[in-house]
Amino acid sequence: MSRSVRINAALYREARAHAHAERRTIARQLEFWVRMGKAALDNPDLSTEFVKDLLIARAEDRSLTKPFTPEG
Repeated sequence: MSRSVRINAALYREARAHAHAERRTIARQLEFWVRMGKAALDNPDLSTEFVKDLLIARAEDRSLTKPFTPEG
């Protein structure tokens, strides 16, 4: 289900620029930022870079990954 929300024009322009660079729709970019913010607030001990990498990893297609096998 989608809902309309009002955001200021500057935030919209910034989201559009990032969305284009990261090959997302503007809505998906805003959703990503919301998830980032929520995850960062829920886990203040983690860096935002770690949170970002974790969210990206969780969104990846699992069939394209290979399991980690420790050496030795």
